[in-house]
Amino acid sequence: MDCFRYLRVAGTVLTLVLVSQAGKASTTKHRKVHPASTPAVPAKSKSVLASKSVRTPKTLANVRAASYTSTGVTHAPNPIFSTHHRRSLYSPWTEPTFADSAAGDSIEGEDPVVRKAALDALGPYNGTVVVADPQTGRILSMVNQRLAKTGAFQPCSTIKVVVSLASLSEKIIDAESPLRITPRFSMSMTKALAKSNNQYFARLGEELGFERVIRYGKLFGLGEKAGLNLDGEEAGELPESVPDDGVGMMTSFGSGIRLTPLELAGIVTAVANGGTLYYLQYPKDSEAARNFQPRVKRFLDISDLVEQIKPGMMGAVEYGTARRAVFDENDPLAGKTGTCTDTTRPGVHLGWFGSFNDVGKNKLVVVVLLTGGRGVSGPIASGIAGNVYRNLSGQNYFAQERVLSPANLVSMQSCCR
Repeated sequence: MDCFRYLRVAGTVLTLVLVSQAGKASTTKHRKVHPASTPAVPAKSKSVLASKSVRTPKTLANVRAASYTSTGVTHAPNPIFSTHHRRSLYSPWTEPTFADSAAGDSIEGEDPVVRKAALDALGPYNGTVVVADPQTGRILSMVNQRLAKTGAFQPCSTIKVVVSLASLSEKIIDAESPLRITPRFSMSMTKALAKSNNQYFARLGEELGFERVIRYGKLFGLGEKAGLNLDGEEAGELPESVPDDGVGMMTSFGSGIRLTPLELAGIVTAVANGGTLYYLQYPKDSEAARNFQPRVKRFLDISDLVEQIKPGMMGAVEYGTARRAVFDENDPLAGKTGTCTDTTRPGVHLGWFGSFNDVGKNKLVVVVLLTGGRGVSGPIASGIAGNVYRNLSGQNYFAQERVLSPANLVSMQSCCR
């Protein structure tokens, strides 16, 4: 005689028929026990719905409850469904994690050594790597040029670099003074940057207010093209009014802001060199590379502020969200990760990392953006950037002199705090 087992899920009884002695099995039709009840939602679907429901919080408490974080989200396995079924039936991602990212690139004016280091580091991931010289604004390599120039996405936690500098400039806080973010918990900016604490930066956003956040965003080049005469480049966007989910989400997750990898490279370049925001330039051929001349977009009076945020950006690599970027204890990196699901592209998960090295004759800015789904995050992006530096370090790149043409700095605009 066959045996039966009953599995009750949210008022629905699935009658499962176990294998009989003859080796046959069958499953009876579902029998509703409570007709008015709602069918159960599998565990992974619940987590996806939960992440969507927190995209419009109004208060700091909602920021604490947000299910997507700077280090990504893991979901408890559902014992009812196999891993294969969970991925195929309930995956929220529409963008592939892996792709031939270098297809279609024109590389005649690139530094071939840097290009190879970036390509090898990115590997099969669907994303872009931008490597720039922070002392001139020259783009040394741009893997996946289409995405680098036109991929305007939510900046996720990378926006915290701009928010930090704005808050320091407005004297709302200093880097080492603890800021109370709950009745029993305080944190310094250094640790908040290293750990990418969302509550801390939501609180700073509330203190700054929308107008000042936008003013400093424009100062650092958000919402405008980062390059000079780059074919096909598109600018990111800044919101014209407070996003529906509030200023706190804008300053902790970048809600309402659209950022391109080139714009992030421009921001990190200004941080790396102490305040010069260059037009990023991409030589089209070897002759243009030999005759390269930097162009300054504007000067930012932030050199003292950079020294205050640098420990937090270095802490991200040493003990925070970017630990995968470590490549040489004698050549420390500074950087900021970002991980989130783009609010305007719900099926696209993002992994950002903007970084620079702080020693050696050749200093670089390396920005990585990964798009996709499972396996995409800021920490993964930081590991790719770390491999770029590691590949170049293995060729003694940072100890060599880089020959440049005489700098003809043309300042189009200068500004200060």
